[in-house]
Parts: sequence; C-alpha cells; structure tokens
Amino acid sequence: RTLLLGWVFAQVAGATGTTDTVAAYNLTWKSTNFKTILEWQPKPINHVYTVQISTKSGDWKNKCFHITDTECDLTDEIVKDVNQKYLARVLSYPAGDVGSASSAGEPLFVNSPEFTPYLDTNLGQPTIKSFEQVQTKLNVTVQDARTLVRINDTFLSLRDIFGKDLIYTLYYWRASSTGKKTAKTNTNEFSIDVDKGESYCFNVQAVIPSRKVNQKSVESTVECTSREKGDFREMFFIIGAVVFVVLILVIILAVSLHKCRKARVGRGWKENSPLNAA
Repeated sequence: RTLLLGWVFAQVAGATGTTDTVAAYNLTWKSTNFKTILEWQPKPINHVYTVQISTKSGDWKNKCFHITDTECDLTDEIVKDVNQKYLARVLSYPAGDVGSASSAGEPLFVNSPEFTPYLDTNLGQPTIKSFEQVQTKLNVTVQDARTLVRINDTFLSLRDIFGKDLIYTLYYWRASSTGKKTAKTNTNEFSIDVDKGESYCFNVQAVIPSRKVNQKSVESTVECTSREKGDFREMFFIIGAVVFVVLILVIILAVSLHKCRKARVGRGWKENSPLNAA
C-alpha cells in the first residue's frame, strides 16, 4: 500500500507540474559477487537525490550527491567488511537546493532494507575453466571468480571469502540421454567416473547450503566432451607410432642392403684383379 501511494503521488506531481519534492520508494539492493548497487523509484522530475550509507552502529556517509539517476553503486563501501550489516537511505532535495536542508526543513528520506553482503549477495553464474575426459574419468575445473573485496591490495576470490561454505554441484549426463547425475565438491575440482567410449555433457552451479535465501547461482553454460575426437586422437598416435617403427625398419633394411651391395662389389673387384689373373 505504501509503495502504491508513493507511485500515485509521483504521478500526480508530474502531471500537475508541482515543485514539491517526492520521496523515493521501492529501495532495492542489487548485488552479485559483492558488486552492489542500490536502486529505487521514481525518476525525479523537479528534485534530485543523495544517497547515504551506514553500518548498523555507525554514522551516515554521503554517496552519490544530488543525482538524477535512480541507482547508486555502493560496492566500495560494503566490500570493506562483507560481514557487516548495512543500511542505506535516499534523500530527496528540490532541484535548486544544493544544501543539506531546504527552507521547508529537513529533506525527505526513505531507509532501505538491511543488507549483509556475506548473506545477501547473489552468487554469479560460474564458469567452467577446463575439462577433460580420459578413459573412464571426467575431470572438470571451475573458474574461481574474482571479486572486488580486497585484503592488502589483493582482490579475493569467492573461495577466499566463503571457504568451505561454498560448494559446487556438477550436473552431468550422457550426450545420448537426458537422465542427469550430480556430484558435489567444496573445492573447484571434480573427478568423476564415467563410461568409457561415451560422450558426456555437464554444467555446474555454485551453492552456499548454510544460507536461508540466495543459496544457489544460475547454472553455468553446458559443455560436452567428444569421445570421437578422443578416439581419433588415440588412433592418430597409434598410427604415428606404427609409421615411425616402419620407417626405422626401412632405414635399417636400406642400410643393410647398401652394406651388402658394397661387400659384393668389393669381392667381385678382387676376383677380377690382374694379380688374381696372374
């Protein structure tokens, strides 16, 4: 009901051309892998916004001064401590007022819901770094995604931040079938048993089971192995080895024949020598 009244008020203000300041509403945190933006409504008509952020027990800090956008990037603040609980608010000022308060008094403002990055940021879509099918083993490595969280000027990965709380689920199936199997790991590596001579398709999903919400990421794109390529590669190496052995035998045979021919010629020369005739 509050959001509806705010929307109606904004529409009436726009239609009548009034200069009254409109309070923001529908404040929403949008966060993936700790990249965090606060969004809200409505688009300003005769006013501007300033965003402030604070920890649960801290002071308000100004961000995004007197803007006409309806979003503010707060990543640089929340990555300072991803376990903190944050609160933001959006202040509305008349377009011509650049002070902290208008002649009518303090600016209108609306608080956001609380936001704890470690619990609330969405997990980004994972990426498969590499994979290989060798005989009856399928080995898959998941890319360790980097974040904007830093310690000592080093950007941390999701694994650095979540540790063993972060697991990956591998969904895999024969390319000729639709029946899926699953495997889980609290590292970034999978090594699973598969049937020799079969092609497999698979994708992965990041999961934090300890969370109550935002537990799972979007699944990665699907990758597939190709046993035909593997078989061709194996056959190529076998044929190459055979050809190499044959070439060696041909060379040995050629050298042997050449030595025999030279020996025969030498014997014939001695038999026809004038000394032998005498």
